[in-house]
Amino acid sequence: MPVGAYTKEQIRELAKKISLKVASKPDSQEICFIPDNDYAKFIDENTDKELPAGNFVDLDGNVLGRHKGITHYTVGQRKGLGLSMGHPVFVTEIRPETNEVVIGGAGEVFSDTLRCSRLNWMAIDGLHGEKLRVTAKIRYSHKGAPCTIEETENGIVQCRFDEPQRAITPGQAVVFYDGDFVVGGGNIL
Repeated sequence: MPVGAYTKEQIRELAKKISLKVASKPDSQEICFIPDNDYAKFIDENTDKELPAGNFVDLDGNVLGRHKGITHYTVGQRKGLGLSMGHPVFVTEIRPETNEVVIGGAGEVFSDTLRCSRLNWMAIDGLHGEKLRVTAKIRYSHKGAPCTIEETENGIVQCRFDEPQRAITPGQAVVFYDGDFVVGGGNIL
């Protein structure tokens, strides 16, 4: 719903004045319909998908241990891996096609590039072969980072950040901003 120049606080105040139940509802974050944030349990209980245990591997494919199913992990995760490596390790990639969770060091969680598809343009009608400077947010809690976006092929947009970003996660949304205006967004590949 476009709200023009109103702030979120002003909208909440208007909602209170007309007695809307959602006036004091907390902001939604991530997949807000799962109250205990146990996404793996939700998937187990609400789908017929069998998500078996698999291997933790390093970037070279060497097996480091066993995981309890890929739904239990997210890119950038450090805690709860159950691996004793003698130094901090992180999830750097999840490979559903091979049921592997890739483990690496802190530096391997950062990247300066992402690709996205399923673009939804808001303030513009596409890039039309042009590069555009924007600020991109790669998750709800991300403060946003300056980058350049350009269309590469078949509706794919490449985003190159000025500085590497932590835990760019396939399947998450990326949103592009020009100041306070949403330029558009897409799904991270």
